[in-house]
Amino acid sequence: MDIKTLLKENIDLFTSIGNDPTGGMTRLLYSDSWLEAQNQLKATLEESGMTTHFDEIGNLFGRLEGSTYPEETILSGSHIDTVVNGGNLDGQYGIIAAYLAVHYLKETYGQPLRSLEVISMAEEEGSRFPMAFWGSKNFVNEANKEAANEMADFKGVKFVDAMKACGFDFKPETATKRTDVKAFLEIHIEQGNVLENKKLQIGVVNNIAGQRRYTVTLKGEANHAGTTPMGYRKDAVYAFSKICSEAIGKAEEVGDPLVLTFGKVEPKPNTVNVVPGEVLFTIDCRHTDKEELKNFTESLEKRMQEIAEEMGMTIDIDLWMDEAPVPMDESIVSVIEEAVKSENIDYLIMHSGAGHDSQIIAPHYPTAMIFVPSIKGISHNPAEETKLEDLVAGVKTLAGALYKLAYK
Repeated sequence: MDIKTLLKENIDLFTSIGNDPTGGMTRLLYSDSWLEAQNQLKATLEESGMTTHFDEIGNLFGRLEGSTYPEETILSGSHIDTVVNGGNLDGQYGIIAAYLAVHYLKETYGQPLRSLEVISMAEEEGSRFPMAFWGSKNFVNEANKEAANEMADFKGVKFVDAMKACGFDFKPETATKRTDVKAFLEIHIEQGNVLENKKLQIGVVNNIAGQRRYTVTLKGEANHAGTTPMGYRKDAVYAFSKICSEAIGKAEEVGDPLVLTFGKVEPKPNTVNVVPGEVLFTIDCRHTDKEELKNFTESLEKRMQEIAEEMGMTIDIDLWMDEAPVPMDESIVSVIEEAVKSENIDYLIMHSGAGHDSQIIAPHYPTAMIFVPSIKGISHNPAEETKLEDLVAGVKTLAGALYKLAYK
């Protein structure tokens, strides 16, 4: 079986579904292109000898039944949706790689002892409706049906209507979580440049970073830019600049794996001849250690309040996301390490700074991730790209890990 040729053919095939005329890909949950991609994948999985089914909300499964322990399932896959005008590897590579790995194992070794299953999760990105991880949260029975009932997209299309138009519906209240899944492996592009800079082909992920996100409103006093002396000003942009500079300096002192981002800044009134009286800004802070993340951000909150008070301003700090780090299963991480070593591929044990379906699944089933490099670290962008040989190395690593879990 020529993995390289089949990989390129399948990437080209699925990239054509949801091709954005402005460049890149747009394949949003419960859209026509989303449904076409899931149905094409269903046909592809069936052609390779797998039995397939959709669950109630549109997660797709392709299954190769085990001979000795069919009630024990080894699962691999990722999400089929994309961001708006995104790249052609985020999510979809993990599904194609899982399919090819299972296909290769079946052709090479025949029927596995344990069942192998490919999952194409309905949604992860949150690009159409104001939520994320709809696919994986439904898989582990954590989805918020009530919230989904009230949602609409940017065109006013209701979530429920879009879902039902594709032939799907909410899971019944009586649905229970599966007990047969013994491991979940997700392969994904890194979406960063660590592997590329280190000239490595594989990252073995042992932790997904926790995140704290804030929206902060700093209020000073708007005033005339020409007639207000410097000593009398309550300049909100100046106060923000102190907060930003000091906080990033402290984050650099702490160093990896802590990262801190002030991603959105909106001064008011935002005009050339008025001292800005208000600034709204966001903070995104991530770390793989829960206590380190909590301690750093609480210290930052305290210092922001002190700076506001020193400068005669008020500050409102809204912590609206507080996600703990999610460690990967040590035994599955070891299996992946063994697989990558057997292929003589250079690798790195690393954490993921981005969120993935694995962080939803890991608290329920033994889970680990494999990364392949991203060229220049670019993702969520039409320029998203990974060398074909690195993508192939990822498939081989995944196949090796699945072999150890399902055939041994």
